[in-house]
Amino acid sequence: MLMQDSIDLALKMTTGLPTKLILKASAAHPKPEGVTFSYGTAGLRTKAAVLDSVCFRMGLIGALRSKRLQGKVVGLMVTASHNPEEDNGIKAVDSRGEMLEAAWEPFCTQLANASTDDELISVLESIIITFKIDLSIPATVVYGHDTRPSSPHLVKALVDGLVAFGTQLIDAGLKTTPQLHYLVKAHNTKGTPEAYGEPSEEGYYKKISQAYLKLVAGKPSLSPLVVDCANGVGAPALLAITKYIAADALPVRILRTSTGVQGALNNGCGADFVKTNQRLPIGLEKDGIEAGDRLCAFDGDADRLIYFYCNGPPSTKSSFRLLDGDKIASLATDYISELVKKADIDIKVGCVQTAYANGSSTKYLKQRVPVTCTPTGVKYLHHAAEAYDIGVYFEANGHGTVLFSPEAVRTIKAAQASPSSPAAQDALEQLEQLTELINQTVGDAISDMLLVEFILRARQWGPEEWDGAYEDLPNKLLKVNVKDRSAFKTTDAERRLTSPAGLQEKIDELVGKYKGARSFVRPSGTEDCVRVYAETALASDLDSLANGVAKLVQESSGST
Repeated sequence: MLMQDSIDLALKMTTGLPTKLILKASAAHPKPEGVTFSYGTAGLRTKAAVLDSVCFRMGLIGALRSKRLQGKVVGLMVTASHNPEEDNGIKAVDSRGEMLEAAWEPFCTQLANASTDDELISVLESIIITFKIDLSIPATVVYGHDTRPSSPHLVKALVDGLVAFGTQLIDAGLKTTPQLHYLVKAHNTKGTPEAYGEPSEEGYYKKISQAYLKLVAGKPSLSPLVVDCANGVGAPALLAITKYIAADALPVRILRTSTGVQGALNNGCGADFVKTNQRLPIGLEKDGIEAGDRLCAFDGDADRLIYFYCNGPPSTKSSFRLLDGDKIASLATDYISELVKKADIDIKVGCVQTAYANGSSTKYLKQRVPVTCTPTGVKYLHHAAEAYDIGVYFEANGHGTVLFSPEAVRTIKAAQASPSSPAAQDALEQLEQLTELINQTVGDAISDMLLVEFILRARQWGPEEWDGAYEDLPNKLLKVNVKDRSAFKTTDAERRLTSPAGLQEKIDELVGKYKGARSFVRPSGTEDCVRVYAETALASDLDSLANGVAKLVQESSGST
C-alpha cells in the first residue's frame, strides 16, 4: 500500500510537466555524441561548440529551482571565467545570490548527459519527486553572459529551456558574474528590511560606489592604480563605475579593454595568467609601467582579483612581486579585526583558506584570528566563512570576499547608538560602510579592488608596505597528466591522500628531506590530471621537491 501511495504521489507531482513542449524544444538542441559533462564548482564548462544542449537543459534546471523556492528569482550565468576564449560554460545562482545548492549538482550532471528523450524526461521527473516541486508555482530566472563570441548563441539555448516551462524571464544582458549574483539577491530582497540594493546594474554601481566614497572621504589620495581587465567584461564594468567615482577618489589607468578583438580574452593577461606564471601580463612593461607602480588584474568574468608590482625595472623578470588572494585576505582580515577591536564590540572575525594558501600567510593570520582550512572550491570556503560573525575568505587565485552575519550587522548598527569613544564611533561607521562596499554574494573583482584601495589609502601604504607584512615561502604548482584522476582520493581538506595506497607515505618521506617543506596532491576537478603543490623554506629546494612528488604521482598511476 505504501509503495502504491508513493507511485500515486509521484504521478500527481509530475502530471503538470510540459513534456511535449520540452521535447519539441529539446529537438533543436541535441546532445552531442561521445561527450560527457560534469557540474562542479564552476558549473558546466568546456568547449563552447558542444554546450548548446547543456545550456538548454540548464534552462530547465533554472525553472525547476525557482519553482522549488516558491517562485523566488534564481540566476543563470553564461561564462567560462578565466578559460580561453573558445571555451564557455553555464552556472546557476541560488536565490540568496550564492552558488547552487550542492544537492542539485548531481541532477545537473545527469540532465546534461541524458542521451534520449525518455532519459531526459526521467531525470526531470526524478528532480520533481526528489525535491517535491509544485509545478504550478510560477518561475522567474534572471540570466546574463560575458563577452565571449559564443555567448549569445548559448543564451538563446538557455532561454528555450526556460520558455518550455513558461518561466518569467529577466534578461540582464552583458554582465560580470558578480553583478548577476548581486541582481539575484537584490530581486529577492527588494521591499524587505534586508533589501540588498536596487535590482539593476545602476543599483550595483550606486551601492558600492557610495560606500567607497564615504570610506575614503578625507583620506589622502594614492598614486594611480593600473588595471588589467583581461579584455573581458570587467572592462566595461570598471569604465562604468568610474562615472560614479571621481578620478581623485579612484585614480585609475584601465588597460586590456579589447572586448571585441577575437582571441584577446584572457590571452597573455588577466588574473589567472599573472598568478599562474608569476609575471607581468605580456607587453605590459611597454605601457609605461614603472617600478613601484600598483597594478591589479581581473579575470574574464571579473570575479577574481590579483595585485602585483615591480620592485625594480619592469623589464627585469626578477623584479616582479605578486600580491595574490592570500595577501588580499591578510590585508582585509588584519584591517577588519583592528576595526572590531577599536569598535569595542563582541564580534568574532575569522579567515578561511585552502591548502593552496602559502604557509607564511597562514602563520601571519593565525597570530591574529582563527583560521579554517577547507577543500578547494568557493562553495566550501563560503560555507565555512558563515561560521564566523565576520568571515574573510580568499583562494590564492584571488577569488574571495568577506561575509558579515546578520547578527554582526545588527550588533554594528546597535553599537552606533552609544559608542564607547570617538575612535569606536569611527570604527563602527567604517564597518557599516564595508557591509555595503563588499559584494557578500560572491567574489567580486571590482568590489574587492575598492576594498583593497580603501585599506591602502587608510594605511597610506604602497605595494611595498603591503607586501612587507610577510614573505611568501617559495612555492610551485605542477600539473601531472594521469590515466584516471578518480584514483586519487583525499582527506584533511585535500592535504593528504588516502589512495593510491602507499603514495602519501612516499610523499611524506620525500617532504621530510627538505627544511620547512610541505607538499600535497589533489585531483583536478575539470581535467584528467592531478595538481602537485610544493612549498619549501629554501628556494634552492623547491624544484627538487616539486619534481620529486610529480615523479611519485606518475609512478603510482602508471603514467609516462
